[in-house]
Amino acid sequence: MKVESTHSTNTLIKEMVARGETFPDEARWIISGYVRAGYQTAGRGQTGNGWESEAGKNLLCSILLDISQWHLTFAPFTLNVAVCVALHRMVSRQLSADSEPLTIKWPNDLYWGDKKLAGILIENLLDCHEVKYSIAGIGLNVNQTEWKSDAPNPISLKQITGCDYDLDGLMNELLDELDKALTEPAWEYYKARLYRKDGYWPFVEREVSTAPTMNADHDTEGVFMAHIEEVLPTGEFVVKDQKGEIRTYHFKQIRYVL
Repeated sequence: MKVESTHSTNTLIKEMVARGETFPDEARWIISGYVRAGYQTAGRGQTGNGWESEAGKNLLCSILLDISQWHLTFAPFTLNVAVCVALHRMVSRQLSADSEPLTIKWPNDLYWGDKKLAGILIENLLDCHEVKYSIAGIGLNVNQTEWKSDAPNPISLKQITGCDYDLDGLMNELLDELDKALTEPAWEYYKARLYRKDGYWPFVEREVSTAPTMNADHDTEGVFMAHIEEVLPTGEFVVKDQKGEIRTYHFKQIRYVL
């Protein structure tokens, strides 16, 4: 389903599910339907971050996933992996073979070099304390070439390749790839394409408050150098610092220094 404008595609799908609305012409096994917007007045990223997007220029969508139909038992982070892999595969086809590497920045951003190309926000809808649906919200910078917010490092497909893209075509490609990734979640693909996966890189720990959308304004101990060791089935991020100490982090407890 396409809409010209909405507050947030994730929020709109939540409202539709609450009203019992369905997407009968768009259902594909686990994929129950989607909403794609030309513009979002309140687009959201992880932990309450905003998402800037010029009207009609980018792929802004939320995909409703019927987890009750996902009969295989997967680890908690597997859905995130499947969505990241699907998006990475679709975007990779738009780039030339000699392009700067396209990587997945843990937990779920797409980076081209050190520039942010896409973000993913996954939210769960509960029924009797069990997850019935998940919503995968995706923002992919496609045809936008100017940025007005203070976002530090955005980039779009058009800025990379110089080409204009058909958003309907990209949406269909994404759904096809997500069908495949949900059938056969590609953990090794995900881990092999992690941003800065080789060598030691600067990180900072973050003091995360009890409010789920708030981070502290200071780093807990300053910058330290570390190597990515693993992403666990729970989604936790494991690094080894230069002293050989293994450190494990949940979302937003650590960030890259860009």
